[in-house]
Amino acid sequence: MSLRFLLSTSLKIRFPSRKCLRNMVELSRLGLTDAKIKETLNNAALTQKLESMISKADANNATIDKNIGVLMYSLATKCKKAENLDSILPLILNGKISCDTQIAAANEFLIANPSGYNQKDLEMFCGVGVVVTSDEITAFVRNRLRQSEDRIRTLRYKFNVGPIIGDVRRELKWANGGLVKIIIDEELSNMLGPMTEEDRKPSKPTKNKSNTTKPAKKVEIVDDDPIDMNFSHLHKPGENYTSDGYVVTDNTMRLLKEHLKLTGGKWRTRFPPEPNGILHIGHAKAINVNFGAAKSKDGICFLRYDDTNPEKEEEKFFKSILDIVTWLGYTPYKVTHASDYFPQLYELAVRMIKNGDAYVCHQTADEMKGFDVKPSPWRDRPIEESLSLFNDMKNGKVDEGKATLRMKCKLEEGKLDPVAYRIKFVPHHRTGNKWCIYPTYDYTHCLCDSIEHITHSLCTKEFQSRRSSYYWLCNVLDVYCPVQWEYGRLNIGYTVLSKRKIARLIKNNIVSDYDDPRLFTLTALRRRGFPAVAINNFVKKLGLTGALTQTDPMLLEATVRDELNNTAERVMAVLEPLKLTVIQCEVELPYSVEVTPIPGKEVTRKTVIDKVLYIDQSDFRLEADKDYRRLAPTQSVGLKHVGLVVTVASIDYNDNHDITNINVKLEKLTDTNKPLAFIQWVSKNMLVEVRNYSRLFNHQSPEDPEQVPGGFLADVNPDSLRVYTGMVEDRIAGSPPLSRYQFERIGYYCVDQDSTSNLLVFNNTVSLREDKAKS
Repeated sequence: MSLRFLLSTSLKIRFPSRKCLRNMVELSRLGLTDAKIKETLNNAALTQKLESMISKADANNATIDKNIGVLMYSLATKCKKAENLDSILPLILNGKISCDTQIAAANEFLIANPSGYNQKDLEMFCGVGVVVTSDEITAFVRNRLRQSEDRIRTLRYKFNVGPIIGDVRRELKWANGGLVKIIIDEELSNMLGPMTEEDRKPSKPTKNKSNTTKPAKKVEIVDDDPIDMNFSHLHKPGENYTSDGYVVTDNTMRLLKEHLKLTGGKWRTRFPPEPNGILHIGHAKAINVNFGAAKSKDGICFLRYDDTNPEKEEEKFFKSILDIVTWLGYTPYKVTHASDYFPQLYELAVRMIKNGDAYVCHQTADEMKGFDVKPSPWRDRPIEESLSLFNDMKNGKVDEGKATLRMKCKLEEGKLDPVAYRIKFVPHHRTGNKWCIYPTYDYTHCLCDSIEHITHSLCTKEFQSRRSSYYWLCNVLDVYCPVQWEYGRLNIGYTVLSKRKIARLIKNNIVSDYDDPRLFTLTALRRRGFPAVAINNFVKKLGLTGALTQTDPMLLEATVRDELNNTAERVMAVLEPLKLTVIQCEVELPYSVEVTPIPGKEVTRKTVIDKVLYIDQSDFRLEADKDYRRLAPTQSVGLKHVGLVVTVASIDYNDNHDITNINVKLEKLTDTNKPLAFIQWVSKNMLVEVRNYSRLFNHQSPEDPEQVPGGFLADVNPDSLRVYTGMVEDRIAGSPPLSRYQFERIGYYCVDQDSTSNLLVFNNTVSLREDKAKS
């Protein structure tokens, strides 16, 4: 019996299997970090693909150094078709392809030429043999830096070089990215000299120096235009053909000329949500990317509902989506629906059948599943037969599930002949019973973009595998073809975003609804008190990249905290009240002072202390150790704002020996009685309900079976909600929902929609930064 077996059974130590260890050794040859290897092993298909590539490299006696390993990994993640991968891998191993941009170009060339190609054309398309020298890069960078010299000398090393990097990539397509960054750094150093201590300090919020009573300007997180997320690498309207992988046909230039005449050369984007659920934090990035791109380029952005699944759509979702877009500060140029274009989409489908590019198929959904399925036996049926059957489908003569219209193309991921139309005998919320066939996303998305003359179809990376079919469909129908650009989606830890999983949380009474403040839906975050500007700043701070990463919610909370620190009114509150009765005081009670509720604003409020006041139970101890700074029988404490020091005179107990009241003396603060700490208190107060939140899940990735073998429901934190009956200054009585406050020394809070005229309810938005005076 092996030691490994004994340890794994008796001590419950989990060891990797021998196969897993072998895989880890193989992947380590690519120069991957341990964390990256672990992440890769979770994807069996990717692991198998990489192992196959390593074997082929070994068979050709190729050396896998770190640079080649990185390129091999990039190829495995980008290239879905095995035959394309086999064509590109030799170019990497023999050094002809040396950067990620070349891999992307080679893959796009092969996708555009599925029936065969000339090797020289492939190598020319992906820049094989093209050398961009350091002198060329330096000359371009110097010229670009000179154009922004005044701004660079103002911001110094805090200047955002992202747009310059984007310009280099656009003009010197095959330049080495690492070398570009080194040259930019060197040229900045030549222009500005060595970095100073001031350069190394983080950017400070600008304070409002005005002597007027106007509200202080909110501080933005980013230095540059907050709307500009660096879209400089994207093509200019009408220059679609300059984009990597864009397919040019005989009619492309004519269609682009007509497009420019109609649009006037303006940027046109769209945010196309499905109206079958609530928007979440990931959608906030999509909203900012699409509306932000249009706004930064003085263009327009459509809000287009992708309403092609009538059985899942509800009116409340339509209203909620528009409400959230507006709340985030954006106004759609026009609100449209995919269903607006149902007649056009149908006519285009008929044209596609007539062209021989689509056919009616009777395979079931199960028969079409997967990526290595056999071609449909109806793929080559006569055009007239497909036209007749498609007309029957439209007229309700074919049963649901008995026929689909399929397009004769292959997706990048290998899926053959995606469905364009399916039968659903479900009334549509806008068109009623007019249609019983509904278009799919793969068919609708690109054609609606074309109809609306979208210039930049911006979407997340998971749609990259649809790009070839996007271009194919527009081109076979001979309509204007927009350019699809992908960016990395926003994933956030310690939560779930899936509508289905949130529904299970609601069903199991773990959360109350889609707007439960512990969730990361946008309605939940708004209810919790997250300002829209903070969410926007958070998204912009992450930037526009293609990287797939998971963000810790602490980064979002920090951005929210920065915003509320400048805007939230300060108020004193106690969550667990402890009564103090003043028996002796050096000032006449009631005693009032004027306090500034928001730093930097010349507005004051009156706070009053009387003979009875309340502090938080956590601010009193019967015994004080050397690290304790607050109230105790042997230790005084200061009261915030009023300049008074509290000293214990006596303590009242009930029959259970619980403290019911502390009799105290108040004296004026002087140089001789200065306490170790000052605490918040309330005197003229009202009872409130306070809801404090912590993370809903215990693990960063609750959906990861390795982290949480029992499933995400098993990872729920049972203490994610704690409710207190507290007290707050009564001057904020009647505050409407979403009013935000800083409870001094506690955190930021927001008035909840559950509040009544008799009881305010507060949600904890975020905590304060650590306060040593609380110890």
